[in-house]
Amino acid sequence: MTMSRPGFAAMALGFVAPLVFAAETPEVPHRLWVYIGTYTAGASEGIYRLSFDARTGQLGQPELAAKAGNPSFLALHPAKPLLYAVGEAGEKLDGVTGFLVDPQSGELTQLNRVPSVGRGPCHITVAPGGRYAAVANYSGGSIAVLPLREDGVLGEASAFVQHTGSSVNPQRQREAHAHSVNFDPSGRFLFAADLGTDQIMIYRFDEAHGTLEPNDPASVQLAPGAGPRHFALHPSGKFAYVINELDNTITAFAFDPATGRLDAVHSVSTLPEEFTGESYTAEIKVHPSGRFVYGSNRGHDSIAIFAVDPASGVLTPAGWASTQGKAPRHFNMEPAGQFLIAANQDSDSLVVFRIDPASGALNATGQAVIVPTPVCVVFRPVPAN
Repeated sequence: MTMSRPGFAAMALGFVAPLVFAAETPEVPHRLWVYIGTYTAGASEGIYRLSFDARTGQLGQPELAAKAGNPSFLALHPAKPLLYAVGEAGEKLDGVTGFLVDPQSGELTQLNRVPSVGRGPCHITVAPGGRYAAVANYSGGSIAVLPLREDGVLGEASAFVQHTGSSVNPQRQREAHAHSVNFDPSGRFLFAADLGTDQIMIYRFDEAHGTLEPNDPASVQLAPGAGPRHFALHPSGKFAYVINELDNTITAFAFDPATGRLDAVHSVSTLPEEFTGESYTAEIKVHPSGRFVYGSNRGHDSIAIFAVDPASGVLTPAGWASTQGKAPRHFNMEPAGQFLIAANQDSDSLVVFRIDPASGALNATGQAVIVPTPVCVVFRPVPAN
């Protein structure tokens, strides 16, 4: 369902503008909606939703939640029934779209769409305070901050930063390529992994004005040709990890939450020693328990599993699980950390795994659901009646 005016969307769902939502009490639910971002050059029409039972691991069949052009990456609001999607639709049409979520039916109603202020938006996140979203523009090598109104409607950018520089890979690193943006839990710092410059940029975020300033230090340098892609903080607040697309590694950092500083601890390969084919990493996640880190390999078509040393954050390889498909672009875990869903972009499939709480191993449940060109997986709890 799509309506061109946010006010009409609000009325249709029984709200009176301006919309003001009450914060939802966080719980570990068993009924969830799974939203899938896709590329729409083929059979896909936009964002899909599926039901998921976190007690049994049962995944339902997909339904189209909203038509959209290349809604490749999705982000949920931390407290309100809102979802945001980047849209890679061409230089003049690249943008971010906001949707109102019907908590029970999972249906999405479009609120509005604004420019991403750069070419090729590929990643989006919402600040912990819920008042701003940040977006990474891969092709343009830039990041932007977008205000969120009380009713969820997106405003024009309050901050924009153009990255510059290059690195050693002549095909992929001739210029800056911002690939992800992540806030720390306090909302004071924003981390932007730039594949083109082999850096993680660190910004101080001013929530009162929605602005960014370089931190001190302003960045951390990765190995030449690493190609940092996605970033994840450890729930302890002491460590952070970045998965490097081009050299198939994960780099672990010590993190200082007071200053935003990252200090590299070590890097570890995401691939088995005996693998000799072509592969590129994609997604990284830390298990809610903090005991395991997972990273996906496109080519080896697997998820690498690592055990985390609780004192140092150092990663030890703990195995690999085939994603039973091709090119696992993204994966995610439901809030309790009992199940993981892998999205195989090139084989149009979602595959469900049960997570072993002792070893971190991924055991396929036998469920595989067809969704065209899936590239992002997010879970949203269904409120209890």
